[in-house]
Amino acid sequence: MPARHIRSATADDLPALLALYQHLIPGDAGPTPATARAILTQIETYPNSAIFVGETAGQLVTSCTLIVIPNLTRGGSPYGLIENVVTHTNHRAQGHGQHILRHATAAAWAAGCYKVMLMTGSTDPATHAFYRAAGFEATKTAYQIRRIPARTHD
Repeated sequence: MPARHIRSATADDLPALLALYQHLIPGDAGPTPATARAILTQIETYPNSAIFVGETAGQLVTSCTLIVIPNLTRGGSPYGLIENVVTHTNHRAQGHGQHILRHATAAAWAAGCYKVMLMTGSTDPATHAFYRAAGFEATKTAYQIRRIPARTHD
């Protein structure tokens, strides 16, 4: 069953959210509580942007971040970038991830975005099928340059 309630994260969610991110990148060093609060506040200052969290039985089980980016092409329509898509390992393959991606995409459309983008470093065909099932298409080639090495697992 998909997360029963999806909403924007608050400062009170940060301990549970940082714990949930361990299901995205196990062993990743998270920010200090003060830094996490400052980063959440910064994200909240970007119009129409948010870290969305999905709850089931009072537990955060899924999350993604939507950043709406101003744009001078496409008639001035912004575009959305989704990052840090994660579902708690014990709650995967139950529709939570699809549900939160639909929510984030709907928020992007409501903000006037002409497109929503996301990238994955995963080579797992199941991950690619997950994003396709959520309506995303692999129609572009992505390039990146990293200061911090990519994670080494799918």
